[in-house]
Amino acid sequence: MAVKQSEQYQLVIRSLSDRLVDAQAPIRILDAIKWDDSVREEFFRKRCKSLPDVNPDYYATRPLGFDPTERREVLQDIERDITRQLGTFNPVGQIMRRMCREYRMVIRMVEARGKPDFGLISQELYGSASDAFHAGDPTLTDLGMMLSESLTNIGTDLGREPKTIAAPEAVAILQERMDQAFPDDRAVRVFESDGIVADAAAGADYIKIRSDALFNQRDLKLLAVHEGMVHVATSLNGQHQPICTFLAKGPPSSTVTQEGLAILMEVITFASYPARLRKLTDRTRAIQMAESGGNFLDVFQFYRDEGYAREDSYTNASRVFRGSSADGLPFTKDLAYLKGFILTYNYIQLAVRKGKLQQIPLLFCGKTTLEDMRTLGQLVEEGLVVPPRYLPEPFADLNALSAWMCFSGFLNNLSLDRIEADYANIL
Repeated sequence: MAVKQSEQYQLVIRSLSDRLVDAQAPIRILDAIKWDDSVREEFFRKRCKSLPDVNPDYYATRPLGFDPTERREVLQDIERDITRQLGTFNPVGQIMRRMCREYRMVIRMVEARGKPDFGLISQELYGSASDAFHAGDPTLTDLGMMLSESLTNIGTDLGREPKTIAAPEAVAILQERMDQAFPDDRAVRVFESDGIVADAAAGADYIKIRSDALFNQRDLKLLAVHEGMVHVATSLNGQHQPICTFLAKGPPSSTVTQEGLAILMEVITFASYPARLRKLTDRTRAIQMAESGGNFLDVFQFYRDEGYAREDSYTNASRVFRGSSADGLPFTKDLAYLKGFILTYNYIQLAVRKGKLQQIPLLFCGKTTLEDMRTLGQLVEEGLVVPPRYLPEPFADLNALSAWMCFSGFLNNLSLDRIEADYANIL
């Protein structure tokens, strides 16, 4: 029996989408660029006075785990077949072709580990600290400096909650929260890991906790919101897509939206705090320093001057230079946090102002990018994309979110300098 045209069309998209998902599977950026423990041990053995000996020869000892030439050819074939089978202007095809091109650029970047091209390609994929949000607007560096000044005024008067929760207990607490958040996907796992730089990291259906990290309850709330209700939720929502399965996997262009949503969630659920915001702004400032010619020692000392412990300063500096050399251009992925927050907030603000509230939950239907949101709305209407199964509470309640955004939009138009003058006698 002949398959209906609409069903045949869906089968073609699903087939191409599955091929794209399979093609990118071996490409693991963070695994390819991270430094091993021997680099840290040597740095401290030399009393933090010498640049880490990280160069193309060092990375050559760390195999990528895939054949770059073969992967490029696979992605090129998929891109060609997308055009042949869907045409040049098909909306789904345009998204998938862009993903093919991004993944090929990622391959170029990891092939250039330790070389000048690594940092240049990173800037193409993730942006630069000197990027402006819009013509004439402040840059990411300007935003980082402005936030740093505000945080300096806050100081440490709020106190710091002691970190007394070890990794095993943190795993148990977060596992219980994930089981409650994703009752239909009880396979979401929380476990300890020795192989991550950050205190925690999320994958498609798991959260890894660094074995030697300590936490407090605020940390765990933030991890549940950031890693669980955004990164894991969007992965699961993408996995539940019956046709556009590519939404389960995020190319670099989706990183900005993903991290922007995660930081926005931290803020509107009151999970964030000044020290957390300082960590994000310091990452932006450190990348700007490296882009301006600073080397690993300069960035390490920047963190020490900001009051970070020696081990933390090394970890943060290594985030900046991973994949590069110790005096090369930085890996700029960490710009996505502040950049994504501003861009995603502006998108939601505009959606509320224009009365297009139905667009907002689609941010969670998978690993989305802001530039695809209009297209995703059309694909939902056509039945090619299904709405997200899991939505965090602030985004599930559009009444409350839109009210919050309306007030926020009005307050943004007030002059803070004028308010400061008016309130001088009472504050």
